[in-house]
Amino acid sequence: MTETVIHPPVDQPHAQQANGQHSLRALCSKLNAQVEAFLQEDVQTERLKRVQDQTRISIHVIQEALKRYSLSEISFSYNGGKDCLVLLILYLAALSTHPSLPALLESIYIVPPHPFSEVDTFVESSSSQYHLSLARYAKDSMKAAFADYLAEKPEIKAIFVGTRRTDPHGADLTHFDMTDHGWPSFMRVQPVIDWHYVEIWTGYTSLGGTTDTHPNPALRVEGSGKMGQGWEYRPAYELEDDGEERLGRDR
Repeated sequence: MTETVIHPPVDQPHAQQANGQHSLRALCSKLNAQVEAFLQEDVQTERLKRVQDQTRISIHVIQEALKRYSLSEISFSYNGGKDCLVLLILYLAALSTHPSLPALLESIYIVPPHPFSEVDTFVESSSSQYHLSLARYAKDSMKAAFADYLAEKPEIKAIFVGTRRTDPHGADLTHFDMTDHGWPSFMRVQPVIDWHYVEIWTGYTSLGGTTDTHPNPALRVEGSGKMGQGWEYRPAYELEDDGEERLGRDR
């Protein structure tokens, strides 16, 4: 197991914790203001209206999770991807009115077998920006990683995950699902389960690892670019069909 946890500096602990709480509170308030401003907009396209609807649903699910569990019982599964980034922003926005915030929020990063170095760098920098206490696990399986994490953090009862319905094994999931038999026991909280790809995107249409991710062929256009074989690729946000999201993956 490879694990790294980002902690606040150890000098002047009380002052540092107070500063961390203030910083997290300020970030949550800022993001909440941005989310609320977006929800108040009189948007003109059906796509933006759907995003507003999905945002309201997701925030309601997050608020319900915060009623069921204390913050000390909640963690966040973070990998720097588009789905969990949207979820993280909404989670932080929902925390803006929470009566007691820690300096850092519990989170876990399960490192893929062949990670992109750029993704690792982004996860590291963004976890600091978003005030995450990030535990990193490099294991043979997600099940083993969660088992080790929960053995070290037995107080964790629920974990936010950015799973969507079109992800593998996502078709029958709901907003709240206990893990399957044989898995370490915790509540999977999935506020963005019904978001569509066209509503959340970034980078490659679905990042896996350096050995199994390629430019998505559904975005390929003929040209003289540097992608090889005379092909160029349109930006990921132009993909509209959920079923084409993982065409750039070997599995």
